[in-house]
Amino acid sequence: MLRRRLLLLLCALPALASAQALPLELNSASQAELESLAGVGPALAERLLAARAQAPFKDWADLKRRVRGIGTALARKLSAQGLRVQGLAYDN
Repeated sequence: MLRRRLLLLLCALPALASAQALPLELNSASQAELESLAGVGPALAERLLAARAQAPFKDWADLKRRVRGIGTALARKLSAQGLRVQGLAYDN
């Protein structure tokens, strides 16, 4: 019985691992939360926070315009990991 449960759990792990991450709102994320995203290192996280300190991001276009290093490809990648701007995923 225990062996069967363990086997079922092991079969479910790939599905759990591929589940989309919980949404992370850019306008309230910490530096550590930003750095937890693939593609965001300390330097980009600092640029994001500095730009956000000037004014919250209105949308993805505003983010791409104001933060050097954020282009279409990275916006898609970050959105796929759960990053949101004003609650919205990247749609382009």
